[in-house]
Amino acid sequence: MTFDALIRQARGLVVPGGRRLLGITGPPGAGKSTLAEALVRALAPDAVLVGMDGFHLSGDELHRRGLARRKGAPETFDAAAYVDLLRSLRSPSAGDVAAPGFDRAREETVPAAVVVGAAVPLVVTEGNYLLLDTPPWSSIAELLDECWYVDLRPDLRVDRLVERHAAYGKSRAEAWAWAGGSDAHNADLVAGTRGRASLIVDASALDLPPE
Repeated sequence: MTFDALIRQARGLVVPGGRRLLGITGPPGAGKSTLAEALVRALAPDAVLVGMDGFHLSGDELHRRGLARRKGAPETFDAAAYVDLLRSLRSPSAGDVAAPGFDRAREETVPAAVVVGAAVPLVVTEGNYLLLDTPPWSSIAELLDECWYVDLRPDLRVDRLVERHAAYGKSRAEAWAWAGGSDAHNADLVAGTRGRASLIVDASALDLPPE
């Protein structure tokens, strides 16, 4: 499916006076954030992006729980808070809703980084675990009007992950170790949710517009 076709499908969710939620999921490195950001740019001002990454537990909390080496796994997020935010975004009486963001350079969340205005008709939310079937993640699917799964050939996806980790300060050896360890485990977990998606998007076939 082309990017233009995806824009048309997403635009079909824009209903004036209402609020729809579109989820973008898939394994680490597949291109979820890139697609979500491109969709929101194309649909502006009718769409706002809210990422699951804003609900990462802090570095201090991960160390306290012994999860620093598992960062990115389901248990390293405040999933209940993410579900609560999505519920607020669906509520017609919520008014403006503030959502956290994520600073990848510092590997820390940024409180109230995004404000979703009450009149915004479409919220795009992206993350690995939107279709996971274990609580509290399992509450997310019913809050989304559609959820698209972004797929990418494993070798290309791993190459992207290595480049990302290296760009944010890991040595090449550390980047490969992380991509083949924690990232690979998380990717296997996410792959099991593929069949629950409303649409499968082949990221390698997308010709995304420049930023």
